[in-house]
Formats: sequence, structure tokens, C-alpha cells
Amino acid sequence: MHYLISLLLLVVLNQPANPSPELFIEIHGIEKDVGFIEMGLYNKQEGFLEEGEALKTYRIPVKNKKASIKIPDLLKGNYAISLYHDENGDTKCNRNFIGVPKEPYGFSTNFKPKFSAPSFKDCEFSFQESLHLDINLIH
Repeated sequence: MHYLISLLLLVVLNQPANPSPELFIEIHGIEKDVGFIEMGLYNKQEGFLEEGEALKTYRIPVKNKKASIKIPDLLKGNYAISLYHDENGDTKCNRNFIGVPKEPYGFSTNFKPKFSAPSFKDCEFSFQESLHLDINLIH
């Protein structure tokens, strides 16, 4: 009996762990080789696009007009991403007098706003397994 239990434990303990899914994001359309990509990751509509309300924030350096990030510790669920290219490094999305960003910006699902900011639903994506997102900047 002890042999059977030992064998069962050995089999269970030697099973490969299920790796956590990873989210890999590449930002395209970077025209200036300066600054950072400031990114907010949201998991709900309430507070979407509001300062200080993101589930997680990331600051991604721009190098050779490229920027990407791998996020290995994200739980499965539905998310939305908002980002902008902070070209001048002031950690603010600079806007014109009517509130339109003056710095390049983008959203998950590559949503392009027309007359107002997008909603969480406009930018929402499902993260259930490892995923590669390409986000194009809007200039």
C-alpha cells in the first residue's frame, strides 16, 4: 500500500506545471525614437481611461522606433488597454484645447475613436491563453 501511495505521489509531483499564459504586446507606428509608451491595463468599465484607475500601468522605453512588452503574471479574464507615446517624457498625455491627444495614442483592438473617447467594450479583449496583440498608434 505504501508503495502505491509513493508511486502516485511521484507521478503527481513529476507532472509539468501548467505555465501561466503570457500577454505579449507590440506597438507599431512609432515615428520618433524618443520617450516612452505609457500603458494602462483595465479590467472593468468603471474607471476606464481615468487617471489612477488602471489595474496595472507600464512604462515601456522606445528604442529604434520600437516598443514591446511581455506580461507573464496576468490572470485570465477580459481586459482593455489604452496607451500613448509620451514623446516629451512628461508622463502626461498632452492634449489640445478640445481634449484630443497631441501625442500618438492607441487602444487594444486598434479601436479608432471618432467623436468621443472609447468605452471599455470598444477596446475589450479576452485573455484565456497566451496572446500576441499588435497595437497601432493613431497620429
